[in-house]
Amino acid sequence: MAAAAVAADSDKISRLQSSVSALDQISDSEKSGFVNLVARYLSGEAQHVEWSKINTPTDEIVVPYETVAPPPEDAEKIRELLDKLVVLKLNGGLGTTMGCTGPKSVIEVRNGLTFLDLIVQQIESLNSKYGCKVPLVLMNSFNTHDDTLKIVEKYSNSNVEIHTFNQSQYPRLVVEDFVPLPSKGHAGKDGWYPPGHGDVFPSLKNSGKLDLFLSQGKEYVFVANSDNLGAIVDLKILNHLIQNKNEYCMEVTPKTLADVKGGTLISYEGKVQLLEIAQVPDEHVKEFKSIEKFKIFNTNNLWVNLKAIKRLVEADALKVEIIPNPKEVDGIKVLQLETAAGAAIRFFDNAIGINVPRSRFLPVKATSDLLLVQSDLYTLEDGFVTRNKARANPANPSIELGPEFKKVGDFLKHFKSIPSIIELVSLKVTGDVWFGSGVVLKGKVTISAKSGSKLEIPEGAVLENKEINGPEDI
Repeated sequence: MAAAAVAADSDKISRLQSSVSALDQISDSEKSGFVNLVARYLSGEAQHVEWSKINTPTDEIVVPYETVAPPPEDAEKIRELLDKLVVLKLNGGLGTTMGCTGPKSVIEVRNGLTFLDLIVQQIESLNSKYGCKVPLVLMNSFNTHDDTLKIVEKYSNSNVEIHTFNQSQYPRLVVEDFVPLPSKGHAGKDGWYPPGHGDVFPSLKNSGKLDLFLSQGKEYVFVANSDNLGAIVDLKILNHLIQNKNEYCMEVTPKTLADVKGGTLISYEGKVQLLEIAQVPDEHVKEFKSIEKFKIFNTNNLWVNLKAIKRLVEADALKVEIIPNPKEVDGIKVLQLETAAGAAIRFFDNAIGINVPRSRFLPVKATSDLLLVQSDLYTLEDGFVTRNKARANPANPSIELGPEFKKVGDFLKHFKSIPSIIELVSLKVTGDVWFGSGVVLKGKVTISAKSGSKLEIPEGAVLENKEINGPEDI
């Protein structure tokens, strides 16, 4: 029986190989990378985690940030440290979920500045302050490549060298017969997909950028999502990795109830490993989501040694867990196989996690996050977004906005100015609510406009621990 299944799979693979070889939109390395990924998926190589073998990592493996030694104070030594660094931002995502066209990194975050503006400003200020040459690298997808090339032209006079490369472009697989969707006449973008950020390592190598940076004496790359405003260069972490020869470091941070689905680091058979919710047996999901046993989660801020990437990619050793992502295109069931960069941690020598402050994880995934970063809870200087010390509570307010606020354009229209939320615990807004300027929100506030009617919060209103269902409640 097993032999028959293997024969059927190898038949699928040889048919797939001949279909893929005819796709002239992608390179040979993309073709072989894709076929290898599908072959691994079919072989059922997915790694099953034995729950009883999971151990909580020690402080040697997940190092508390406060125990990491400070970096050297000497400016010349700091320059030497920084000249070993490359900053890479994952820039493959579109702003569609927030109602924007083009790359997500060009959404305006604050004071008319985009994610990309802030990233460039941060590196500019480092390069100016220390006289170093930290380059910025953007990994685009075919969805964001053309727009990004136009956008980065505006930084041509900055003191930051900007590099771009594309991650792989793989064809979606038709579930029914395992044929690539583009082979069936879907020639447009919907026939293709970028295979997740686990692709960053082979794509960095295939682009020629990895060898370029190694030839310039660079040693580490700091990889982060372009929408994480907290992912700034940290000298303390960089210095620690160089001193301790750690090939890979994942920044983790304490879980709150909002992060229960995030991947966590575990010790497993003597190695540090990422455990994602998809790998957890059903009977243990509740335990995985608890914040008692699994106290930390992956921020996707990753520091990786460049020579180690080269060694592992050339040996084809990064056989990272595959995430099957089923989709539908024009009624056709398709499959896209993806990988995540954090899962590569178990292949690197002397890999660690560092348990960092929550301030290093400030992602903007929705307009509710935009409300936080545009408010008086944060200030902006030299591209760095810093939390206002006037807020005593270490946790950010919980914010829920209804569908009327989902798109950035609609969100901005509903606020004359962003309310003060320094003393806010939680805010829930449903219906067509409009905010005047200078509104102050404190404690727990719920605002509900009746269906089909507009509710205006007047200028200068102070709402503290209030439930508002109409103008009479204000």
